[in-house]
Amino acid sequence: MPILTMHQVDAFTDTVFAGNPAAVLILDDWLPEPTMQAIANENNLAETAFARPNGSAWDLRWFTPVHEVNFCGHATLATAHVLASAHGVSGDMEFLTRVGPIRVSRQDNGYRLDLPAFAPEPVDALPPVIAGLFPVPPRVLFRNFENIFAVLADEQAVRAFVPDAAAIATLAPLCFGITARGESHDFVSRYFAPSAGIPEDPVTGSIHATLVPYWAGELGKTRLEAFQASARGGHLSCEMAGERVLITGQAVTFMKAEIDLPD
Repeated sequence: MPILTMHQVDAFTDTVFAGNPAAVLILDDWLPEPTMQAIANENNLAETAFARPNGSAWDLRWFTPVHEVNFCGHATLATAHVLASAHGVSGDMEFLTRVGPIRVSRQDNGYRLDLPAFAPEPVDALPPVIAGLFPVPPRVLFRNFENIFAVLADEQAVRAFVPDAAAIATLAPLCFGITARGESHDFVSRYFAPSAGIPEDPVTGSIHATLVPYWAGELGKTRLEAFQASARGGHLSCEMAGERVLITGQAVTFMKAEIDLPD
C-alpha cells in the first residue's frame, strides 16, 4: 500500500490556527487525477497542492474539495514553505502553473510571491440575487477571469457583510469578493467561493493579483498593506511591480501526516 507524506501549513500567518490552511504533497510524479481530487475532498481544506519536480522548477497544481482550480496564492506559499522547511530547497523557487510561472523567494519576513497581475475589468451591475445582499449598493464593481469584486463603503461594511452561499453560488463559475479601504491597512477584503466548496476563504493570495492593481490606482501608491477580514484573518504585504504583483507573507507548519493509499 503506497504511503504519501502530506504537510498541512497555515499560510499568511506566523502562528498556527490563523491564516489559511493548505495541504501540500510533494510527489515524484502526478497521481491519477481522481486520486488527487479524492485527497483534496478528504482534506476538506480550501486547497490541497500537489507539486512535482520539473528540471530546476516545480510543476504545481491546486485542488479544492470540488475541483482543480486555475490559480491559488496561499497554497503556493504553503508549498514553498514545505520545500524550504522539509525538503531542504534553498534559494528562489519557480512554480509552473496554469497562470504561468510563479516565483517565490525567501525574505527576512517570510516568503515573497511574484504573481501575474490581472487588471480589474469594469462590471455594470450585479445579478439581482446578489445585489439584494447589500442594503447599500456597492460603490464600484469589477472582475477578472475568475471573480467578481464589489467595493463597499468602508471596512465596517466588509466586516458586517452576511454572505448567502446559495445566492453567491449562482455566479458559478465565477466566485465573489468584497473590498474597501481599510482603517489600519490600505485595504481589506473578504472572499467567497461556495461553488468551489469554500463558503468563505480565510486568506486568498490570488484575489490580490487584481485587488492590488485596483487599490494601487485608487490610492496612488505601489506598496500596500492588506488584511483579509475573515474569522481567521491574514495580513499581506503587497507591491505593484509592472505587470506583476508581489505579495509577502509568512507560513507555519501545523501537521505532518502519512496517507495510506489503496493499491
